[in-house]
Amino acid sequence: MNKHVGTTGRRRLVELAERLAPRHGYNATRLAGVRLLRSEAVLEDVPVLYRPGAVFVLQGRKQGVLDDQVYLYDEEHYLAVSMPVPFRMGSIASSERPLLAVYVEFDMALAAEIAAQVTAHGNIGASRPRSLISSRMDAGIADVLLRLLTALGDPVEAAVLGSGILRELHYRVLVGPQGGAMIAALQQDGAAGRVVRSLKFLRENYGAGISVVDLASNAGMSVPSYHSHFKELTGSSPIQYVKAMRLHEARLMIARRGKITDVATSVGYASTSQFARDFRRHFGRTASEEMKWVRHHLGEVE
Repeated sequence: MNKHVGTTGRRRLVELAERLAPRHGYNATRLAGVRLLRSEAVLEDVPVLYRPGAVFVLQGRKQGVLDDQVYLYDEEHYLAVSMPVPFRMGSIASSERPLLAVYVEFDMALAAEIAAQVTAHGNIGASRPRSLISSRMDAGIADVLLRLLTALGDPVEAAVLGSGILRELHYRVLVGPQGGAMIAALQQDGAAGRVVRSLKFLRENYGAGISVVDLASNAGMSVPSYHSHFKELTGSSPIQYVKAMRLHEARLMIARRGKITDVATSVGYASTSQFARDFRRHFGRTASEEMKWVRHHLGEVE
């Protein structure tokens, strides 16, 4: 974290995170949508797909790569995700100094409400939507995180204060250095906004048959224009995006011990053998190998 956060505040955040994340992998908390990650592994080029939200690394280092652009999230930077996109992730940690991170999944209705209030007061300039945004951690964000982790340690405080602290955290991210790009994604204006709405449809219907022609038509765009705007926002083509969405959802189902044949069908594959080939190509491991990897590195997947 930068010098404006302060050494004492930094140390206190790490102490609280260590207490709330005693187990390797993801640790649930008393608030829905908030998890803490503890990892001691060095990871390289791991395919990931985050839901809309923010990741605050309190100790250690992560970086994401999307379309050849690097997004750093470490003790001085946090990562905000305005829409789920597949990218590649690496992290640095050790048993002596484990990576500790807070994952906050956005309440999209709340985020849209705050974005409307912020723009009504003219506090955010015009910006283009972006899917991933790396911003420098400031004292305001660190202060909210400190109060959030403190509240999570007490059931009464979590119940009484938790929702208010999370609302403030949403606000702090949306008025942060890159908040304009996130608000632009939430407002869904113009051609880029129509693609954002299309992404929501894809997230809810990834298991169904997908036609790029229909997607473009529903967005009121030509196929070339739709494809171009889609690639600009997500770093991938519509078909690549749907495939990645299906495979990441399948990964979670398999980690929860779902049967591979059932999982393949539920995410939209007619052929189990094609699913197996695509899965191995994407993750570099078979589905059964990936289940072991996920449980080893991420713990129990809820």
